[in-house]
Amino acid sequence: MEIIRSVDWMKQASRAAQAAGRIVGFVPTMGALHEGHFSLVRAARQQCSPVAVSIFVNPSQFGPGEDFEKYPRSFEPDRAALQELGVEYIFAPAVEEIYPRGFATSVRVEGISDKFEGKSRPGHFFGVATVVLKLLEIVRPQFAYFGRKDAQQARIIRRMAADLNLDAEIVVCPIVREPDGLAMSSRNAYLSDEERRAATILSRSLAAVRDKIDAGERDTALLLEIIRKTIGSERLAQLDYAATVNADSFESVDLLKGNCLILVAARVGSTRLIDNLLVEQHDNRLVTSL
Repeated sequence: MEIIRSVDWMKQASRAAQAAGRIVGFVPTMGALHEGHFSLVRAARQQCSPVAVSIFVNPSQFGPGEDFEKYPRSFEPDRAALQELGVEYIFAPAVEEIYPRGFATSVRVEGISDKFEGKSRPGHFFGVATVVLKLLEIVRPQFAYFGRKDAQQARIIRRMAADLNLDAEIVVCPIVREPDGLAMSSRNAYLSDEERRAATILSRSLAAVRDKIDAGERDTALLLEIIRKTIGSERLAQLDYAATVNADSFESVDLLKGNCLILVAARVGSTRLIDNLLVEQHDNRLVTSL
C-alpha cells in the first residue's frame, strides 16, 4: 500500500496503472471509516485493481457553525483497515494541496442541489460537487463508488458526471446498517448512549412506511405522516424534513410510481442524521429497499 499526499503523485500512480491495462477503482471518503465505507471498498475490489481510497475532510462542504473542526479523524485505524482490505493507494492530501492559494472555482449542479439537504445546508453540495470533480480528475478511475445513504449527493454526482462527460462510471451501493437498523455514519460517533438508542427512530419510521407500501399504500401524504408521527414520538429527535421524491429528478411526488426515494433527516440531540428508503418499480409491483 502507498500513502500518497500530493496531487501529482496520485495522478502518476493512477495513470501508470491504466497504461498497464489495469482498471482503477476509487472510493472517496472523509475518513472515520466504518463498515459502510468498507462495503464500497469490497465492491470496488470485485471489479477493479488497483483500488484507491481518498481520506480528505473537505472544508468547502461544511457551512458556518457545522462540525468541520470536530469531524472525527482516525487516520491510523483507517489505514490499517484499508490495508487489510487490500487497498493499493490511500490518497490523503492536505487542504492546501486540494485548495491551493488563489483557488476560485466551484461546481454547481442546478436544481437538485437546492432542495432538501441543499436547503438545510446552503452551499453544501457546491463543496461536494467541486471536491468530487477534482478527485475524479486527479485519480481518473474507471469506476467510483458511493453509498446510497447520501442519496441526494449520489444523484448530484451522477448528474455532474453525465453533464461533464466524465469517464468514471458512478456506482451507487446499498446502505449498510447496524443490527438495530441505524444507517452507518461517521457522525454516529457523536451520539451519547441514550441518543444512540433514540437514533434508530429514523430507520424505524422508514420500516413502518415500508410495511405500508408492501401492504399496498401509494399515497405519499399518508406515508409521510407516518414518518412525522413516528419521529415525533421520540423526545430526543427533531424532524428536519421528510419527503417522497422521484429518484431521478428529486421532484416531490403525490403517488408512488416508478422509482422513488423516501427521504428523512432529523436531529438526535445535536447530531444531524439522514436516511432513506428506495422504492423501485418492477413490472407492476413496487419493491422496497431499506
